[in-house]
Amino acid sequence: MIVEFDDNLITGNEMIDTQHRELISRISQLLSSCENGDGTQKAIEMLDYLMDYTVFHFGEEEKLQEEIEYPGIKEHKEKHEEFKQTIRSLKNTLTEGGEPTAEFVAQVQENVADWLIRHIQGFDRSVAEYKFMTSNPSLL
Repeated sequence: MIVEFDDNLITGNEMIDTQHRELISRISQLLSSCENGDGTQKAIEMLDYLMDYTVFHFGEEEKLQEEIEYPGIKEHKEKHEEFKQTIRSLKNTLTEGGEPTAEFVAQVQENVADWLIRHIQGFDRSVAEYKFMTSNPSLL
């Protein structure tokens, strides 16, 4: 299964969009690796990378939100924690003897890939719009 970054995911913030491209690329690689039977250890390594990159990316988003005094930052941070917990849970499944089965792939698709796409289209786009509007008060 392939997940791709497309125009529907552009927030207009170059730094955030670049990071989203990286996240989606890596999620797609994880899905493909699991479907190709590349093994549990490879999937664990990919989840480790996703966790590290997610922590970095969410930190950058949250820093931006603090800078612009985004009013929805608390809820946004909660959603970020939810995603990180999902990654940890998936990794724990594999480290506790699980394998990247079809069910595991379906969980990655729904709880990582689909979740991230919905998050970008909703929460992240909202932040980008807020930043644009507060940077251009003449448009209000």
